[in-house]
Amino acid sequence: MSEPVDVLTHPALAGAAHGFLGRKGGVSTGVLAGLNVSFSEDDPALTAENRRRAGEAVLPGARLVCCYQVHSPDAVTVTEPWADDARPHADALVTSRPGVLLGILTADCAPVLFHDGKAGVIGAAHAGWKGAFTGVTDNTIAAMEALGAHRADIAAVVGPCIAQKSYEVDEAFERRFLEAADENERFFRAGKPGHAWFDLEGYVAERLRAAGIGTVAMLGEDTYAQEERFYSFRRATHRSEPGYGREISLIGLR
Repeated sequence: MSEPVDVLTHPALAGAAHGFLGRKGGVSTGVLAGLNVSFSEDDPALTAENRRRAGEAVLPGARLVCCYQVHSPDAVTVTEPWADDARPHADALVTSRPGVLLGILTADCAPVLFHDGKAGVIGAAHAGWKGAFTGVTDNTIAAMEALGAHRADIAAVVGPCIAQKSYEVDEAFERRFLEAADENERFFRAGKPGHAWFDLEGYVAERLRAAGIGTVAMLGEDTYAQEERFYSFRRATHRSEPGYGREISLIGLR
């Protein structure tokens, strides 16, 4: 009997069907063993089955909708589900349509799920450092507002991502953030000469707070450090592994 899909939830999003999924409960094998949802590295049949299992674990019968993620700040409004080969190049999705399951793929980047329970509007964003820095969460909130959401009523939760203790960056990376705002210094901890440790989760959460939404929460799960539970691009790179897989975060309206 296969192990169940691992679904992490948060009470701030309790009004919507949602889940931050890891690698448990899937059919992929080898270095991708588990619930890999990326078609780029795996047998398409295995990935399709993993995506089916993921959707059924969160909102059975819903239509899964994903975008072609490119580390951009762009958010797209979903009015009708599209074919997988017609995915728009973007890194966030919003909708007010029930029965549509928004999906974001990650493997160290921060997935963010949004819900305005009063307006009946949801969102999902892929916030790697580049997308977060250039405003993907801000654009997600704006797209939700265009559907009738109100900032004070939006709850957002930052899901599993690489933690500061696992995320070493060079001084050029740090300088980019400090030049944008002096207060960004708080998201860096000094490391070896010419390097620092970056708090992606904290930075994304602060961007959400600065946008003025009602509730901001973090799961505090480190993808890099939990090999049995999550895929990690950086961990796989450090080990020179041939692939790294992706986990998925999902939200939908019943």
